[in-house]
Amino acid sequence: MANLFNKYDIPAPRYTSYPTVPYWSDNPTTEQWVGFLNQNLSKPETTWSLYLHIPFCETLCTFCGCNTSITKNHNREEPYVELLFQEWESYLKSVPELAKRPLSQFHLGGGTPTFLSTQNLTKMVERFLKDTVQVSKSQFEGSIEIDPRRTTVEQLSALRKLGFNRVSLGVQDFDPEVQRLVNRHQPFEMTKTLTLAARDLGYESVNFDLIYGLPSQTDDKISSMVEKTIELRPDRIALYSLAVVPWIKPAQKLFKDEDLPKGQEKRKLYEISRDMLLKAGYLEIGMDHFALPKDSLSIAFEKGELHRNFMGYTDRRTQVLLGLGVSSISEAPECFHQNEKTLTVYEKRVKSKEVPTLRGHLLSAEDRQRREQILQFMTQGFVRLPSEQLVQVKNYLDEMISDGLVEFKGDEMRITALGQPFLRNACMALDERLRRQSPQTQVFSKSL
Repeated sequence: MANLFNKYDIPAPRYTSYPTVPYWSDNPTTEQWVGFLNQNLSKPETTWSLYLHIPFCETLCTFCGCNTSITKNHNREEPYVELLFQEWESYLKSVPELAKRPLSQFHLGGGTPTFLSTQNLTKMVERFLKDTVQVSKSQFEGSIEIDPRRTTVEQLSALRKLGFNRVSLGVQDFDPEVQRLVNRHQPFEMTKTLTLAARDLGYESVNFDLIYGLPSQTDDKISSMVEKTIELRPDRIALYSLAVVPWIKPAQKLFKDEDLPKGQEKRKLYEISRDMLLKAGYLEIGMDHFALPKDSLSIAFEKGELHRNFMGYTDRRTQVLLGLGVSSISEAPECFHQNEKTLTVYEKRVKSKEVPTLRGHLLSAEDRQRREQILQFMTQGFVRLPSEQLVQVKNYLDEMISDGLVEFKGDEMRITALGQPFLRNACMALDERLRRQSPQTQVFSKSL
């Protein structure tokens, strides 16, 4: 395995979308994007989900790759919430079906959504869920990403009363020295208190976000982290590899190179965690995710209904994902759409009653086919390929086949148990755009 890790630890996309963002090229106009929304939401079978991006954080975690605005000025809360309402009003005028079609999923992310006070958080959610949209009575999911350092039981209680049923806690690591190096002081008791509170309030699913490959992480420290995690027994766990991308996130330059585990040493941290979680009764789901057998993520995986999008793995797929807020990404079957990434520009355009389009990508017929192939491979571990594609993919994967990481039976391509750590590498064989034009500069983090 050591040789395999050294061989395949290369830059590779994470495939939360296809094409991946660096390969977006054919930008849709705002009119085209709105047209696709109307076209899809007019179909009775269409389901949709809503994402709100709250960019604010009081402090910068140096590992973070999200679009954030670091501030302790809470006077910025209300003006930003008002911007979300204004952007939403622009959509309602041009896509009236949004107010009529039952909402399947409502997700709050960031940044730190609980940067907002309980009052502003409640006002924001009520405005959407009670005043302007219909909520699916049978399948509604309300979820929020929380920072235990900035979240109160009062906030969780208010959201639960409004129908939220899933909560994801940013944990990363419990070790004090690791926390110091990533600028995130978060004692275990703080996480424990909110985990127990969420359960007492009736949240159906509690997720922990953990990271391996952080500075100063060792075998013993990662074992301790997983032991503490198992003690709290979250329903789901996302165990992400630290994406080292200092050319995108300059704060990562604060890490000393010798502090970061690399290659086989880094992958061993995942294998230790994986072994402990499997022994504790968790199931490995797709890539970097684990869930208890009764959790809906495990059930969706067993049924072949698992989905993957910009927010990671989910237990259902919606045809339309609408993202509001600075930098938010939306998707429909025909294209991707992203809002302005700079807060001042986003604000100016929203106040001008515009949909704040920055960029996107119109999917070609080939894109849509590859998108579905990669999605299936990332969620189920196998995919069937048409004959005209099969030979090319086999040739590309020749070494991975020889190494026992990928196998073919007829037209079916399947990742093996040995190959599971190299899932991202195998997906590159299906990535037509990457194969045609490999990036000439640093773009992606390493695969392991």
